[in-house]
Amino acid sequence: MKIVVETEEKIRLDKYLAEVSAFSRSKIEKMLDDDKILVNDRCEKASYKVEKGDSIELPDTAPIVNTLKGEEIDLDILYEDDYILVVNKPSGMVVHPGAGNSEHTLANALVGHTDKLSSENGEFRPGIVHRIDKDTSGVLLVAKNDKVHEILAQGFKNKTIKRVYIALLDGVFPNSSATVDAPIGRDKNNRIKYTVTSENAKNAVTHLKVLKRYKGHTLVELRLETGRTHQIRVHMKYIGYPVHNDPLYGQSSSDFGQFLHASSLEFAHPITGELMHFESSLPNEFEDFLDKLKRNEKF
Repeated sequence: MKIVVETEEKIRLDKYLAEVSAFSRSKIEKMLDDDKILVNDRCEKASYKVEKGDSIELPDTAPIVNTLKGEEIDLDILYEDDYILVVNKPSGMVVHPGAGNSEHTLANALVGHTDKLSSENGEFRPGIVHRIDKDTSGVLLVAKNDKVHEILAQGFKNKTIKRVYIALLDGVFPNSSATVDAPIGRDKNNRIKYTVTSENAKNAVTHLKVLKRYKGHTLVELRLETGRTHQIRVHMKYIGYPVHNDPLYGQSSSDFGQFLHASSLEFAHPITGELMHFESSLPNEFEDFLDKLKRNEKF
């Protein structure tokens, strides 16, 4: 792919290419380091200032992840354009391949749906900017190219992307709201679990708001200020009100999985800047259980 510089402004080569191409800045920097980009038939450093008329040669297309097997799995697509996908993930579906899960994941479904997915997170996580646990349902955002991926990842880092979860907790939470500010790290006694600890931990903040109390349970809205692995589940266990039916941090009594749902996502579109807001209704099993709790209260 050839680009001829038209701007009069002298901009760093890496910054200029990130603005005018589909490549992310990190990918551009790597290609410059590997001498895969030529400026006027010469290799230049990232700090080179482009000039009007410069001829820049780049690889024809961004690296596309195609080693993961695509599968024809129905996706509940809430929104799609040339840059992003917003999907409603069902409980029980793993987001990407890992130990014990090499197929039937959301990533396999995405590859089966489109060949336009970012490669920033490697060959087994095409398009995956953020994740939710296997047994957590709800809204998930997917990037269709590396440049978009980089912008969205920065949005999560800068906390400009708003995520809201709905959870049913075991026990009756006494206050109307709370903020849990407690660092999270791996559990030294169980490597698949995380815990509140001061050892090798990262700060984690979760905001809680009570929506409804039942006999023995509390329905809450949760807003994440940080996005640590298992953050909500760990924080709810830490305060003594674990997510209902959580097999890892509470007590499991059904096959549905933990009663935790990513209910909404709000962000600025990475290309147009338009404010985007998406919501997902609670899964049927979740709603049915709430109805059961309501019926039991009448007796």
